[in-house]
Amino acid sequence: MNDGETSSRRHGVGRPHAIEEKGRRRLSRMVKQNRSQTVAQLTAEYNAGPSRIVSEHTVQRTLLDMGLRSKRPTRVPLLTKRHRQLRLRWAREHRDWSMDQWERVAWSDESRFVIHHGDGRVRIRRLPGEQLLPQCTVGHTQAGGGGIMLWGTFSWASLGPMVVVEQTLNATGYLNIIADQLHPYMASVFPAGNGMFQQDNATCHKAKIVLEWFQEHDAEFQLMSWPPKSPDLNPIEHIWDVMGRQLRVQRPPIRNISDLRDRCLNIWYNLSPAIYQGLVASMPRRVEAVLRAKGGPTRY
Repeated sequence: MNDGETSSRRHGVGRPHAIEEKGRRRLSRMVKQNRSQTVAQLTAEYNAGPSRIVSEHTVQRTLLDMGLRSKRPTRVPLLTKRHRQLRLRWAREHRDWSMDQWERVAWSDESRFVIHHGDGRVRIRRLPGEQLLPQCTVGHTQAGGGGIMLWGTFSWASLGPMVVVEQTLNATGYLNIIADQLHPYMASVFPAGNGMFQQDNATCHKAKIVLEWFQEHDAEFQLMSWPPKSPDLNPIEHIWDVMGRQLRVQRPPIRNISDLRDRCLNIWYNLSPAIYQGLVASMPRRVEAVLRAKGGPTRY
């Protein structure tokens, strides 16, 4: 200190890591080989190797420190090469759409809601940004169990009707919905005949009698082209997620089908305009995400 120089003998602070860098790399490889392994399984496999014996607590703490947290697999549709090509083509055709054009689209879909919802116990470990890796995803499927099927539509201007589908939705049933529910909604929201209606490529949507009905009414609104396997492009999917989360936390628990129907309708008709208008405003970002993914799945 008298010479104006400083030094320190304190080279480290605290206890050294029980799993050093080499062990961390090995642990990372084990996770990537099977992302659904539990901490107990990873610990047993790790301790079977040449490294020093560690506890489950140490493995858990190390995984968290490495950013490998346990999460539910991301739900994405299973896309073939042809699906990707069609999605990419659609995104290119709509990449320059203005907000005025997006605001003239009525979005629609069906979704099933059940009384006793599964909790999705299957979990995987992944790093941030890995949610769309094939090993971190599952196919896009609906939950089973006793419940109801709902059909709904909305646009930037307003929520449309919500319909409870009493039986399996076939072409005749769907035709009744669009004739009795969709038609007056489109006439009310788009009286100038400049609206567009979006539907996916479900079998009942593409039935001959349904397509003929749309052709007969094409002077009132247009049927929008839609790529296959594209729930990430449909903003109504987010509304289904919002409804599902609200149903799971409501108290008292859902008692029966009638109670489930009433709660679903109540949530739908009380959605804030900020929610569905924000979803419409997200369309340019959704299109851009498909372009970046070259037609592949996106985080939406």
